[in-house]
Amino acid sequence: MTPIAFAMLAATSVSPRCSETQSTVQWVTPAARAARVEQRTFQSGSAKARVSYHVYFPKAYEEEKSKRFPVLYWLHGSGGGLAGIRPVSGFFDAAIEAGKIPPMIIVFPNSFANGMWCDSKGGRQPIETIVIKELIPEVDAKFRTIAKREGRIVEGFSMGGYGAGRFGFKYPKVFAGVSMLAGGPLDLELKGPKAMANPVGREQILNTVFGGEIENFKAQSPWMLAKQNASTLKSGITIRVCIGEEDFTLPANRDFSAHLTKLGVPHTFVTKPKVSHDTIALLSALGEDNWKFYRDCLAAKQETL
Repeated sequence: MTPIAFAMLAATSVSPRCSETQSTVQWVTPAARAARVEQRTFQSGSAKARVSYHVYFPKAYEEEKSKRFPVLYWLHGSGGGLAGIRPVSGFFDAAIEAGKIPPMIIVFPNSFANGMWCDSKGGRQPIETIVIKELIPEVDAKFRTIAKREGRIVEGFSMGGYGAGRFGFKYPKVFAGVSMLAGGPLDLELKGPKAMANPVGREQILNTVFGGEIENFKAQSPWMLAKQNASTLKSGITIRVCIGEEDFTLPANRDFSAHLTKLGVPHTFVTKPKVSHDTIALLSALGEDNWKFYRDCLAAKQETL
C-alpha cells in the first residue's frame, strides 16, 4: 500500500471525547513539502481559529499573469492528507506539463484523520462549512481562479471520494465535475468490511462526527444527497465513480453506481483490474480517460483578466 492509500477507518484506542479535543488544535497542519505547493492559512469564522490548506500552482500561473485558472479541490482519505500531497500534486503537474490537461490550481483542504468531510454534530469540526462557505471564497479572492461553477471540480480518494460525492451532490451549482475515487463508506449502516474489522474506530467516527446517531450518518451520506438532489444532478454536472477491482470498497461502489442509475443521474462507472485501494495506481490505470474527464468538465479552461 502506498503512503496515500489510507485505510477507510483508522484503528484507534482514543475515546471520542479525547479525539474531539485533539482535533480542535489541528486546524493548522505541518507544511507539506512538494514542488510548486504552498501552505496557506486563513481565519475561519466557523472554527474560530486559523485554518491551513495547501495549494498547488501550475507553471503557467507564474508565466501568464493575465490568465485565470480552474481549480481542482482534492479531498484526502482517512488518516490525514499530508502524505498524499506530494505524489498527487506531482502526478497532476506531470500531466499538465505534458499537455494532457489544461493548467489548473489544486487545493488540498484538511478534514483531519477521520473528519468525513462533514460538519460534526455539535459544531466542533465544521469542515463542510469551512470548505464550501469559507475556503472556496478565500481561494477565489486570493488567487486568479475561474470563480464560477464551470471552473471547479471536486475529487477525492476513499474518505475523500465520499466527501467529493457529498459536496458535489449537495452543492451541484458549485462544481462542474465530481470524481469519486474508491469512495467510502457508501453503505447506509456504516457496516462495510473495514468498519466491521475495526468496531472501535467505527464507534469513534460515529460518535465524534455524527453524534452517535446512525440516522445522522445516513442523512449526510452521498447516497441520500444524490436521492434528494437527483433532478438537479441530471444535467450540467459531470460525475464519475472509479474503483479498482481488487479494492475492498468495490461492492459498495458498484451498489452506489446502481443507485445513481436508478435515480436517473448520469454518471460514468469505471472499474480497473489489478488495482487495490491505492490512489496513484487507480488514477494511472484510468489512462487517457482520466485526463479526458478533467478536460470535459472544464468548459472554461482559462479566462483573461
